[in-house]
Amino acid sequence: MDAEAADVRDPGLQPERTTLAWRRTLLSLVVVDLLIWRSWLTSEPTSAQLVPGLPGLDYQGVCALMAAAATIILACVVWIRSRQLHTGNAAVPASLLAVCTVAVVGLGGTAIAAIAVGG
Repeated sequence: MDAEAADVRDPGLQPERTTLAWRRTLLSLVVVDLLIWRSWLTSEPTSAQLVPGLPGLDYQGVCALMAAAATIILACVVWIRSRQLHTGNAAVPASLLAVCTVAVVGLGGTAIAAIAVGG
């Protein structure tokens, strides 16, 4: 086998499968986001506002905003990675993985906080 031929890697359908997996993950995170928003919108109004003058911005409101921010960040990561996979099969940049990890952990923490505050 030629050494040059061994260096060439055929990605096959891996980029497409990876893109589909990232999109399914994003869809499940959107569902979690919507559940957090529903919990906030159906909760009893409280007098504990974090920012005076902004009605509804209590602890559940903050959880809902953080969940929305994490979902938007993850949607951007999915879009960027999909574009990268269409142009080649290079490895995921470490910065993209770090942003994705922080957003997923943040969304998980937000979901737990929303359950704790709402329950």
